[in-house]
Amino acid sequence: MASRPVFIPVVEQGVPQVITKSVEFEWFPGLAVSQKQKSIKSLHKAFGEKRCLEVSTKSEQNLGCQLSAFNLSIKTNSGKKIPLESAFQSAKVFAGGGPFTDIQNLSAKEAKREPRLTESGELIAFEFNNKRFPLIPRTYFYDWLYINTLFQYPDLVGQVKSYDAFTDIEFNPKKSVNCQAYSCALLVALLRAGKLESALKSKESFLTIVDYGPEGGEQTQERQGSLL
Repeated sequence: MASRPVFIPVVEQGVPQVITKSVEFEWFPGLAVSQKQKSIKSLHKAFGEKRCLEVSTKSEQNLGCQLSAFNLSIKTNSGKKIPLESAFQSAKVFAGGGPFTDIQNLSAKEAKREPRLTESGELIAFEFNNKRFPLIPRTYFYDWLYINTLFQYPDLVGQVKSYDAFTDIEFNPKKSVNCQAYSCALLVALLRAGKLESALKSKESFLTIVDYGPEGGEQTQERQGSLL
């Protein structure tokens, strides 16, 4: 058995939020995509409550694959496209250097493996397009970057809003902080609250509108159990 989070978009008293429900399910070991997809089916069956979308390159749904940070690209004003994962990695600021903007020119896989990201000391902030972001709330910058990127693809936004829950089989909250499935859920919550465009006007308005909870992270099932 394994446990993974399911992210559920909600609007409570007009405030967009993401509820996290930890779900236990049968895990199918192995690196093959077929094994990952068996685990995804098992997770969704165990969750069983709402229409759920796997957001990763392992998704059986084309939409889920398109929404992966490895497949989405940010469209710049000059027309250049930067892989979302590369943009995220390039924005990291460390005690010993950064941001390393040249990482934007690398593929998503190359960017994630860039040696400077592990050799430059403690992560202290994010900086993208001359905008500085703090580390708290923990997923603030990634959510802002992901949702701004996805907003550039109205057809994908139109499809994703029909789902009620999101997963990423590769995401383990014990090892990672940011999750593309969480960001998708947050976008849907903002849409349902009618506040998506307002939130994207600036990084300050985004932080004002999004409720990250008292701990600077997503709402948990325990704190908002009545909503499930």
